[in-house]
Amino acid sequence: MSDIELSWKYADEIVAEHEQLVLARQHSLEQGVEAVSPGTGAQLAVVAAATRASTIVEIGTGLGVSGLWLFHGAPEATLTSIDVEPDYQQSARRSFLDAGVSPGRIRLITGRAADMLPRMNDESYDLVLVDADPQSVIEYVEHGLRLARPGGTVLVPHALWRGRVADPAKRDATVTGFRTLVRETSLSPAVVSALSPVGDGLLQLTRVGR
Repeated sequence: MSDIELSWKYADEIVAEHEQLVLARQHSLEQGVEAVSPGTGAQLAVVAAATRASTIVEIGTGLGVSGLWLFHGAPEATLTSIDVEPDYQQSARRSFLDAGVSPGRIRLITGRAADMLPRMNDESYDLVLVDADPQSVIEYVEHGLRLARPGGTVLVPHALWRGRVADPAKRDATVTGFRTLVRETSLSPAVVSALSPVGDGLLQLTRVGR
């Protein structure tokens, strides 16, 4: 194992997840749902806390791992989370409630993100997490940047897509989509961007305020 791989492994293993997170992660593994790594989750919490996020949109509820991390960083936030799987969402809701989140701070929308996002209000959210269908990542990020207020942040886990994005020999549609997203946002004057290697990549995009 290389020094870099050891560092990645260490960054995940050093994170202490509370009981509800451990259970939600176990449920995700049992269901075959890929959750954000502990290191990525911890970084989500830091961004949520640092930005004092009060309104958060999550594209891809899963079994609630990323949502629990967002609430860990911003316990007074309201989370709107979109997913096509109602059973996953109900499991996530139970995890949120077991973690002490007020029911009024949880808004779960069941449906395709591509159908739901156009109905949501522009510039209304402090933080947007994009962790759903990777083939649609560019479309979802475009919506995320529309939904984020000036100064708001869009977070994209898996932005290095299992280490494949950095390999120029990999050219499948998913890799190409992430590679295009990373390149174009790094050049855009509309956002301040950073790509962290935590987990399998976390792209962070903050809208330039007016």
